[in-house]
Amino acid sequence: MMIDRVSLAGAIDQTLLKPTVGYNDAAEWMERNAEQGFAALCVSPFLTALASQRLAGTGTRVCSVCGFPLGYNNTESKAEEAAHLVQLGCHEVDMVMNIAALLEGEHEFVVDDIAAVCTVVREESGGMSIVKVILETGYLTVEQIAIASRLAVEAGALYVKTSTGFGPRGASVEDVRIMREAAGPGVGVKAAGGIRDLDTALAMLDAGATRLGSSSGTEILDALDARS
Repeated sequence: MMIDRVSLAGAIDQTLLKPTVGYNDAAEWMERNAEQGFAALCVSPFLTALASQRLAGTGTRVCSVCGFPLGYNNTESKAEEAAHLVQLGCHEVDMVMNIAALLEGEHEFVVDDIAAVCTVVREESGGMSIVKVILETGYLTVEQIAIASRLAVEAGALYVKTSTGFGPRGASVEDVRIMREAAGPGVGVKAAGGIRDLDTALAMLDAGATRLGSSSGTEILDALDARS
């Protein structure tokens, strides 16, 4: 797959979700990454306000997570957390689907859970912020990945996402292909979890991903430069 640095950077959510990272380390990380051209910097909820301040005027969007990383929060809690993130300046909310409900076939509950977050994000942002739904594909069968993708779209999500990076495994090319087919062409697919090198990143994009979540975005871009 042929791609230039600007296009590749614009497909990456550079991620900092380690539980051990505080304000000082995060501020330095934001300074290093703010001008790299990444689609978004994805940070833990308590770092969202700092990211909003540091990224103002850079063109890089602020992303954070909701119901993370297990997805089993009450729907009301997820919606409240998502609303607060938007109020703090978050442009993109990556929420974790209720995995247990999906596994038990409670499809209406899954849709309602996602829809609650999509609705509050849309209302709080005036339609300017988006929701990506994390399926945590490592827990799901092929059929369940397809079903979850369709349910997320039905609920109003603009993206479906493979993994949290804290589950049983990260993204796979096959996951992305299944999600792309099930979600349809008008919905974004984000591959995340275990994307640490250029070849993996390119394989995910070639399979149909439109966004990549990685803590190794800079290294991936450097590898592209070295290959050029």
